[in-house]
Amino acid sequence: MNDCSQINIDSELQANKKIVLAGNPNVGKSIFFNYLTGIYVSVSNYPGTTLDISSGKMGDAAVYDTPGVYGVGSINDEERVARDFIMSADIIINVVDASHLERDLFLTQQLIDLDKKIIVALNMMDEVEKNNISIDLENLEKELGVPVIPTTAAKNRGLDRVRDSIDSAVNGNSIFSNNSNLGQKLNNIRTAVKNTADALMILEEDENIRCNYPELQNIPDLREEIYTARRQRVDQITNSVLTYDQNTGQFARKLGSYMLKPATAIPMLLVLLYFIYQFIGVFIAQTVVDFTEGYIFTDIYEPFVRNIIASSIGFDNFFGQLLAGEYGILTMAVTYIFGLLLPLVAGFYFLLSLLEDSGYLPRIAVLMDRLLQKIGLNGRAIIPMLLGFGCVTMATITTRLLGTKRERIIAIFLLGLAIPCSAQLGVIAGLIAQLDLVYILVYVLTIFAVYVLAGTFLNKVLPGESSDLLIDLPPIRLPDLKNVFNKTYQQTVAFVKEAGPIFVLGAALITVMQKTGLLALITSLAEPVTVNWLGLPAETATAFVMGIIRRDFGAAGLTAIALTPAQVTISLITLTLFVPCIAAMMIMVKERNFKEAVYIWFGSWITAFITGGLVNFLIF
Repeated sequence: MNDCSQINIDSELQANKKIVLAGNPNVGKSIFFNYLTGIYVSVSNYPGTTLDISSGKMGDAAVYDTPGVYGVGSINDEERVARDFIMSADIIINVVDASHLERDLFLTQQLIDLDKKIIVALNMMDEVEKNNISIDLENLEKELGVPVIPTTAAKNRGLDRVRDSIDSAVNGNSIFSNNSNLGQKLNNIRTAVKNTADALMILEEDENIRCNYPELQNIPDLREEIYTARRQRVDQITNSVLTYDQNTGQFARKLGSYMLKPATAIPMLLVLLYFIYQFIGVFIAQTVVDFTEGYIFTDIYEPFVRNIIASSIGFDNFFGQLLAGEYGILTMAVTYIFGLLLPLVAGFYFLLSLLEDSGYLPRIAVLMDRLLQKIGLNGRAIIPMLLGFGCVTMATITTRLLGTKRERIIAIFLLGLAIPCSAQLGVIAGLIAQLDLVYILVYVLTIFAVYVLAGTFLNKVLPGESSDLLIDLPPIRLPDLKNVFNKTYQQTVAFVKEAGPIFVLGAALITVMQKTGLLALITSLAEPVTVNWLGLPAETATAFVMGIIRRDFGAAGLTAIALTPAQVTISLITLTLFVPCIAAMMIMVKERNFKEAVYIWFGSWITAFITGGLVNFLIF
């Protein structure tokens, strides 16, 4: 069903002029936004999506930072959001990666064809110089018909020229002015619509714009013809302004190509996954977390807080337990946020930033695309899946990068169902390492089979189709560590701000359940299923209840129970597939809605117990 509505930017910020930043993903738009607005002003959620829009003021002008896109249209949420802001703009600052002119100028030409006033910020000129690429800036300005300003935003070069040249933005050279056939067709529609931009979107088969003009539903589709003409125009421009040194970066190009060929890419990926496990699962989750959680918070911080509470309001009352009890918001919640989560989140964002800046992450997405298409996802989904092994809560937030609602539902369900977080993995590894190989294989193959079957089922029953993988393949390069640490810091702080309150709420909730006897009642009601269906001791019901709060709590609870190897395997399978923890659940409510989150919660619960019981009866 198409949505004809477009956002009313006037209601967002009152201003005399609307300046919109537009560009491909990862071209540095946010640096321009922060420079132009001076300070971070506000972030608002775009209606009907999970996308956030940054907005600020520059004098009497409103400045908006749109999502990175490769084109303006309705292919995914990013394009729809960017389209609405771009079509309402007075001036567009098009940020272009100078080292990828062949790719980025396609969007530039489309913006020009929309009949908008544009200024081009030719960013990342340091990459151009490093790779011995020569760009004829004067000729590029002439070909596009708009101002072109060279910049290196990360090093604060050229930003002042962009700011001072905003009023020089003009309409550029449209492909329709040199193509009489397309030009005539555009003019025929232009007389029946509000503006040239709407006319172009109608010709390019944008259904969201078309449904605003029911009388034009039978207009022939010219998207392919327009795209071909635009591609030819961009190729002609780049051929006339670019000169390459073919001997530069040969090693990086060869390495990049090896990362895409299955014969070499798969072993490289396996090595990377092993490194990630050693860094996150061993070094961070064990060594670092043992120090931060075990020593700093458990041995020093928590006793200090409990002494203060004991000497002030005491522990023999509800508020004392709420603040510093077993699940206290000043003890357990703080310990888990800063002692456990903070190191894990920072470690994963550090690795993610390294993979992004090196150019390897997009190649992983391309490598995994064909496999993930089988379960209704595309290669982009590998990013939240990898992050899920660090923290499912954090990974759920990153599903925003997926192109459709359908893909986000599938990814969130699979994350909550079959991806154990690093804290849970640590406990699982400690338990399963004591078992024979056959039990380890049963565990691994069962979890993998459930993951594939669940994804395949959702792919079949959910309406719609998966989006195609449209992703940039940047050159392989050494990451800028300053940029990596900066991104890690910003993303980690944002995550703690978002997830922290959820942990506090979860701690308060479980304290109330414990004090009211609800926790004991749930444990008692769960025993028949635990004993009769799963074949486990009655006391394992407590581990499952604890798993609702945090799945690693549940797994850790198994260490105090005498279990046979078969029972350990069944317990770990069930707990791995068990409901997402409270923090992940609340993030699911925020990212999707309460109804969908409840479906996911019950779906995980049912899948976990059915699978555990089947393994009990069919295998053991």
